Amino acid sequence: MPIVAQSTETTDWVSRFADEVIEESERRAPGKPVVVASGLSPSGPIHLGNLREVMTPHLVADEIRRRGHQVRHLISWDDYDRYRKVPEGIPGVDKDAWAEHIGKPLTSVPAPKGSSYPNWAEHFKAAMVASLAELGVEFDGISQTAQYNAGAYREQILHAMKHRGDIDAILDQYRTKKAPAKPKQQQKPVDEAELEAAEGSGAAEEDDGSSGSAGYFPYKPYCGNCEKDLTTVTSYDDDTTELTYACTACGFSETVRLNEFNRGKLVWKVDWPMRWAYEGVIFEPSGVDHSSPGSSFQVGGQIVGIFGGKQPIGPMYAFVGISGMAKMSSSRGGVPTPGDALKIMEPQLLRWLYARRRPNQSFKIAFDQEIQRLYDEWDKLDAKVADGSALPADVAAHSRAVRTVAGELPRTARPLPYRTLASVADITAGHADQALRILSELDPSDPLTSLDEARPRYDKAEAWINTHVPADQRTIVREEPDAELLKSLDEASQQSLRLLLDGLAENWSLDGLTHLVYGVPKVQAGFSADAGPKELPAEIKTAQRTFFALLYQLLVSRDTGPRLPTLLLAVGQERVRVLLGE
Repeated sequence: MPIVAQSTETTDWVSRFADEVIEESERRAPGKPVVVASGLSPSGPIHLGNLREVMTPHLVADEIRRRGHQVRHLISWDDYDRYRKVPEGIPGVDKDAWAEHIGKPLTSVPAPKGSSYPNWAEHFKAAMVASLAELGVEFDGISQTAQYNAGAYREQILHAMKHRGDIDAILDQYRTKKAPAKPKQQQKPVDEAELEAAEGSGAAEEDDGSSGSAGYFPYKPYCGNCEKDLTTVTSYDDDTTELTYACTACGFSETVRLNEFNRGKLVWKVDWPMRWAYEGVIFEPSGVDHSSPGSSFQVGGQIVGIFGGKQPIGPMYAFVGISGMAKMSSSRGGVPTPGDALKIMEPQLLRWLYARRRPNQSFKIAFDQEIQRLYDEWDKLDAKVADGSALPADVAAHSRAVRTVAGELPRTARPLPYRTLASVADITAGHADQALRILSELDPSDPLTSLDEARPRYDKAEAWINTHVPADQRTIVREEPDAELLKSLDEASQQSLRLLLDGLAENWSLDGLTHLVYGVPKVQAGFSADAGPKELPAEIKTAQRTFFALLYQLLVSRDTGPRLPTLLLAVGQERVRVLLGE
């Protein structure tokens, strides 16, 4: 059994929700474990926007556990949903071939070619499960395919069919209204059919259930011949539970007894509130698309009463963006997943991005150069927490990022600056011995003895360089001196190089080289190398930029590059002397 951690004594958003959830749980189900929930659809890559659906209840559940309460965090895998369309850009998927499976349950669709998983849903679910394990997210997974196929919801289905008139009346309040415009910040990872309805593509009937001459039915069978949900219920008898349906895709028709038939499911706007009641969910967040008028969360709040339950409390969560990319959608290809993010950042940083912002605040996750600034910000917070100078809310977000009630997440033993590690990985191009040589020279008083001390952060930085930095932005050190440029230098430029070369040996460390490269233009202008900004004229900054550009040109044939102290260490003292014309 894990040791119960002490609650974070703060009033951050997580603690406030934990207070509300504990109080509501005691009111609804005293003495029972608190139930929080998330829903994920493995209809394609489960992206970083979907992760907010999990991280919000996870953080609240973890805070409740810290206070000594039992909690179940349910993740419903909506793998019995229909395969709505073929996502773009999925390796091993021929769009025309997989289009033949549209309308089948996700678990009846073949996995992409080359996958080791039995079906489409399991293929995409597996990647998310691995990411959640790395992030320290504890949950109980529920496959909706398994639930429906086992007849777990049989009583609820029969109850919904018996009260179909009541459900229809609730839904009818919204059918007569003008369809809401497409939400500006769609996020909910489940019901993609609802998104189609919002976009005016005619999928509203699919979402609400089938209505025809036989009346309204909140249940949709999957065809016994083609497995698709393009079916219409043509008759139903409440006493015998005999149900007849016809498939518009293949023409197949059959009569079954619903009290023993498991190949079908409740339509989404009925299915979701049914599960709230079935599982006793107290807390579940919802995306903005599910909180607009007539959306599933609002309608579900009325339908849940038919099943004897109550709507969960929970926030509407906002959009999660990616630096340099458009809004994410799991039905489109190329969207980054939690697994993609964890290749280039430690789990603590990714947890922190979700913990530090309230659910209704949007934020961006960096896959571009901004990741270096985010890491700088994280390291500064880490230092402030260590010395006791951080603000209470920042301490809370940091605590939620680095540990759960089960313990602290694995961390890098020597967390060197990410931008430094990225520069070293860039310059050394995969040569571990060269990387270790450079990193061991950063701090001669406490040299790094093994790359393992800098892992996993070093590996994340190297992955970022290799996968997210364009080839034309990579650093390639010159093989030979630029003789033409060296010959053209004026006396002042030649003097600046001499001053740098004269100081190399005694300043060969990260701090020493930083002091040296910034100090050369100061000394040339008649000031001390230690002079601070207030003691110097504005022209010194211009002189420094000119000097830096000269060094970059001589070393890497560009005007910019990695931080010069890191670049100099990476190139090595002997080679620097050659390239600078000594």
